[in-house]
Amino acid sequence: MKKHNFSAGPCILPQEVFKEASQAILDYNNSGLSVIEISHRSKDFVDIMEEARSLALELLGLEGKGYKALFLQGGASTQFLMTAYNLLQTKAGYLNTGSWSEKAIKEANLFGEVVELASSKDSNFNYIPKGFDIPKGLDYIHCTSNNTIFGTQIKDFPVSDAPLVCDMSSDIFSRQLDFSKFDLIYAGAQKNMGPAGTTLVVIKEDILGKIERQIPSMLDYQVHISKASMFNTPPVFAVYTSMLTLRWLKKLGGIPAIEELNEKKAKLIYSEIDVNPLVKGFAAKEDRSNMNATFTLVNEDLKETFDAMCAEAGLNGINGHRSVGGYRASMYNAMTIESVAALVDVMSDLERKA
Repeated sequence: MKKHNFSAGPCILPQEVFKEASQAILDYNNSGLSVIEISHRSKDFVDIMEEARSLALELLGLEGKGYKALFLQGGASTQFLMTAYNLLQTKAGYLNTGSWSEKAIKEANLFGEVVELASSKDSNFNYIPKGFDIPKGLDYIHCTSNNTIFGTQIKDFPVSDAPLVCDMSSDIFSRQLDFSKFDLIYAGAQKNMGPAGTTLVVIKEDILGKIERQIPSMLDYQVHISKASMFNTPPVFAVYTSMLTLRWLKKLGGIPAIEELNEKKAKLIYSEIDVNPLVKGFAAKEDRSNMNATFTLVNEDLKETFDAMCAEAGLNGINGHRSVGGYRASMYNAMTIESVAALVDVMSDLERKA
């Protein structure tokens, strides 16, 4: 039976990426060596790293605009720390839209004053705050573009004179934006790019070097830039697989093409959520995420029946996060519209049988 993987991460990847990556584990580029055993200083891997970094900038439309792309380790959780270590001298503004924002705020508090620009905590983060004031004199503004747990997504980003930092871990490369409006973007690979183990950081070089504190080498963006993202042994397989996924996306037509598909998937599931009397969407309609659709059952007595129907249909990983409950359908770039349709069919069948 075909499995439909709606897991929030590690996530589904394109089948052609799985196939090419699995072959490379056995023999990379007819070298007689596995991609996970070749030297990270060899030409083969240097070429992989350079292509991955170049594709990231190309797909985001940031080539030749003063940005560098890095593939680092430690996940987005380390970036909560690194952004503040490298950029926070006095005061920074954070938009609090959920668990990941709160974790970023906690780390930033170690380095300076953190101003919470706005928060949706009053409603368990089921909406994106709007119309808030942004004070002057901030070292930077930080936001989280998509909130996997709550199923919300920022549509309009804060505008100010301060540099804009964004955690795009769960919707990077999924929709068209003017990425030049962001001074630093970071994203864990395990949602839309590759396996867990590497994190993409795209940074505008001219925002660096303005902090008085001494920064440890492993946490210093300038060190990683100077070493072309190879200051220490990189996560070879995660970078290689991410490169394959970026190749796949480029061949597909880039971000415009995948955005069109993502909008179709989102429309399909939200249309069912809105007409099915047995389910209720969690996120405010105007802030719904195209990556993570969250919903609950109106009657919890139907949970056992619905869960059994999902299992029978091969639907995997749709249980919601414990802080929200209910269900969460993660529809990252590689998710097919056929898989979304399979979930919608089960939701519709539940209504007919109830």
